Amino acid sequence: MKNINKKVAYITDEIYLEHDTGIAHPESKERLIAINNTVETLRDRLIVKHPIWVSKEILNAVHSMEHIENIIEASEYGTPIDQDTICSPLSYRAATKAVGAGIAALDGINSGEFERAFCAVRPPGHHATPTQAMGFCLFNNIAIAARYAQSIGYKKVMIIDFDVHHGNGTQDTFWEDNTVFYFSSHQAFAYPGTGAEAHKGEGKGKGYTANFLMMPESTDSELLDIYQNDLPPIIDTFNPDIILVSAGYDLHESDPLASLNITTKGIRQMVRGILDSVNVPFVFFLEGGYDVNALGENVKVTLEEMLI
Repeated sequence: MKNINKKVAYITDEIYLEHDTGIAHPESKERLIAINNTVETLRDRLIVKHPIWVSKEILNAVHSMEHIENIIEASEYGTPIDQDTICSPLSYRAATKAVGAGIAALDGINSGEFERAFCAVRPPGHHATPTQAMGFCLFNNIAIAARYAQSIGYKKVMIIDFDVHHGNGTQDTFWEDNTVFYFSSHQAFAYPGTGAEAHKGEGKGKGYTANFLMMPESTDSELLDIYQNDLPPIIDTFNPDIILVSAGYDLHESDPLASLNITTKGIRQMVRGILDSVNVPFVFFLEGGYDVNALGENVKVTLEEMLI
C-alpha cells in the first residue's frame, strides 16, 4: 500500500449554499451538502481552508466588465440569465467566492502550505465565456485561476476537463493561447454542442486545445483509454508547470443529465491516471454532477487519490 503523504487542501464555504437556483433545479445546494457530509470522514487528513473574496480586477482577467456588471445586476434583482442559469440575491457573492477558492488554492500551493487542492464550490464555471453566463455558470472559476496562476509564476497551465459536458467557456477563453492547454473529454451530442475533435485552437493557440468525444452509453474502458493513452503524451509534450482540473461528476452512470455508463471505480482510476501523469501541483474545481449521493462518493474517491 502506498504511503499517504500528499498535503491536500479542501476549500469550501457556507456562502455557496446561499446561491439559490429555485425548486427542482439540478444545480442545487443539496449537491454541496452531500459532498460535505460524505467527505467528513476524510477531514482529519485534509487541510480545510476557506476561499477569499475577489475583486472585479481578478474577474476581469477573463471576463469583460460588462459581464461582471450584468451578474451584479442580475443578482441584485434576482433576474435569471436564461432558463437554466439563475441568479438570486447572494449569487454574485457566492460566485466571487467560487473564484476565490481557486485563488486561495494557488496561494497555498505557491507558499508551500499544501501540494494539491480540491475546491468544492458552486456555482460551477466552465460554461461561462468571457462575455456570457450560461449552463448554470456565472464566472469561469478555472479560467480565472489559470490566469492568476500565470501571474504568480506558473507560466504553462494545463486544464483537464472531465465533465460530461464540454467546457465551451474555457475553450473560448484560451482558443488563441499557447500558454494554456485545454484538454476535454465529454459526451457527444450533449449540451452545449461544442467541442468537436477537429477544434484544436487558432492562431498561436492552434494545437493547444484537444477534445475527445465519448458516444452515449460509453463505459469505463472508453474513458480510461483517453486518460491512459491519449492524455500522457500530450502532457509530456506541453510540459505544464501546474494542472487545473474541471471535475464534473455528471459522467457517472447515475447522472440524470447525461448518458454515459462510467462507474465510481472508473472515476477513481481516471483520477489516479491524471495525478500520476506528471509531478506538478494540482487544483481540482467542482463542476457538474447531479445525482447527489453519487456526487458525494465520487468526490470522496477523488480526494482519497489526491492524498496518495
